[in-house]
Amino acid sequence: MKIAVIGATGFVGKAVVSELLSRGIQVKAIARHPETIETNNAHLTLVAADVFDTDHLAGLIAGNDAVISAYNPGWTNPAIYDETLKGAGSIEKAVEDSGVKRLLVVGGAGSLVINGSQLVDSPDFPAAYKVAASGARDYLNILRKNEKLDWTFISPAINLHPGERTGKFRLGNDEPVFDEKGNSSISVEDMAIAIADEIENNQFIKRRFTVGY
Repeated sequence: MKIAVIGATGFVGKAVVSELLSRGIQVKAIARHPETIETNNAHLTLVAADVFDTDHLAGLIAGNDAVISAYNPGWTNPAIYDETLKGAGSIEKAVEDSGVKRLLVVGGAGSLVINGSQLVDSPDFPAAYKVAASGARDYLNILRKNEKLDWTFISPAINLHPGERTGKFRLGNDEPVFDEKGNSSISVEDMAIAIADEIENNQFIKRRFTVGY
């Protein structure tokens, strides 16, 4: 299997690349500065690209079995909302133009629902992440209209953190997954497992899912 990972140098992207390589999958790691990836693996190809250059991106994606987008314009980017939508839209179009049908998009937890309301609309939602979460939520609504691609959108648990690769977690749909103590959390290493599993098993085609302990 050959997978293109966009945003391969980010927090989630790096974990996904590592997980895919551990499974013997050929990975094309696409990022603005892929040289920051220090992994030396015969199955890994590093490629520099700008996600806003749709045509170039489509050429890089072509020939892969699937695309995983972990694109994030940067938490401190003052244009994070607009660039989230612009970048994600460019990636979506590039996948369509490339002839690849499978796209998995890494989103945020803000669009998850509790008691009929999305987390991002809660007055308790952290202000520092509200704009970015709104962008991810609005892009999910756009992606849901795509009838050309076999897309999947994954939302992490409310607390996504570095930790251990345990392989022990549960999947959900539009509501956060909580543990017996009422916490919604997942390590980025275990989220990467869930992403790789979905690429291999295709359980959530044209659907969103979430993961937590």
